[in-house]
Amino acid sequence: MDEKRTLAEFISITNIYAAGRLDYDSEGLMALTDDGKLQQQIADPKEKLPKTYWVQVEGIPTDEALKQLGNGVQLKDGKTKPAQVKRLDNPDIWERNPPIRVRKTVPDSWIELTIKEGRNRQVRRMTAEVGFPTLRLIRVKIGDWSLGELMPGEFLVKEK
Repeated sequence: MDEKRTLAEFISITNIYAAGRLDYDSEGLMALTDDGKLQQQIADPKEKLPKTYWVQVEGIPTDEALKQLGNGVQLKDGKTKPAQVKRLDNPDIWERNPPIRVRKTVPDSWIELTIKEGRNRQVRRMTAEVGFPTLRLIRVKIGDWSLGELMPGEFLVKEK
């Protein structure tokens, strides 16, 4: 059985901690800090710090599905808060390892989704609920911080 890789394999800086989380099968921006107050501010859903994702979905979302995502989606644990959503041209990004599953008879497309909550697997559950399951999920922005040109495994240090 393959061992799951951890953040420690990529970051050699000590005494820093993740502010928030990404599911194991998601990709993208992680905020790391040695400042406990900042960590709490980023991770706390009450702070309503927006998080933006590029989401590759199975199928081509209808205008109605996008409207539902924007208005909030009823999930088992309650209705999500309104989100910002738009269609996205295929982004110029790195190859995924392992690659996503591809079904030759079903097209896929990308949307950009910004939420102000952080429920467990929220984006994946939202897109599935409106009929367009997530194939690939990349967080590209947390508040004012963005992924920019960083590639997988790269990091940027910002001094206080």
